[in-house]
Amino acid sequence: MAVQSKTTSAPSVTTSSPTISNIYVEGIVAGVIGAATIAVWFFILDIFSGRPFYTPTVLGTALFRHGIGLDQPQTLPISLEMVLLYTWVHGLAFCVIGGLAAKLLALAEGNLNVGFGILLFFVIFEFGFVATAFIFAEPILQVLAWPTVLVGNLLAAVAMATYFWRRHPNMIIRP
Repeated sequence: MAVQSKTTSAPSVTTSSPTISNIYVEGIVAGVIGAATIAVWFFILDIFSGRPFYTPTVLGTALFRHGIGLDQPQTLPISLEMVLLYTWVHGLAFCVIGGLAAKLLALAEGNLNVGFGILLFFVIFEFGFVATAFIFAEPILQVLAWPTVLVGNLLAAVAMATYFWRRHPNMIIRP
C-alpha cells in the first residue's frame, strides 16, 4: 500500500562538511599544543624555583579572585582550584586561537595572496599580546618575570606553527 503525502519535495538534510570539521579539529589540536607548551614551560620554571604550580595559581588568583592575595605573592599558597580553573580557561582560549589560525590557513590555501596578510596578522597579534600584557597585566608581570612570559608565548607560537606547517607542507606564502 502506498501512502501519498502532500509535500512537493523531499526534506533537505544538512550535514556538516568534512572539510569544515577537519579545520575545527586541526584548530583544537593546535590550541591544545600551544596551551600545553606554555603549561610545560612554566611548570619547568616553577619546579626549578621550588614552587610547582605557582604560575597557574598566580594567574588564576589574578583572573578569578581579582588579584586578592597578590599583594604578597611570595606567601601565596598553591591552590589546586586556581590551577585547574586557570588551566581550563587557558586551554579554551588557545583552542579559540588555534581555530582562528586553522580557518585563516584554510583561506590562505584557497588564495595564495592572502597568506602574507595572515602571516603579518599573526606577527602583529603576537606583539599586541605582549603590549597588552605590559599595559593591563603589570602587577602580574611584577610577580612573573616578563621575559619568561615572552619566551613561553614564543614557544607556543613556534609549536603551533610547526604543527600547522606539518599539516600543510605545500603551503606557499607570497607577498
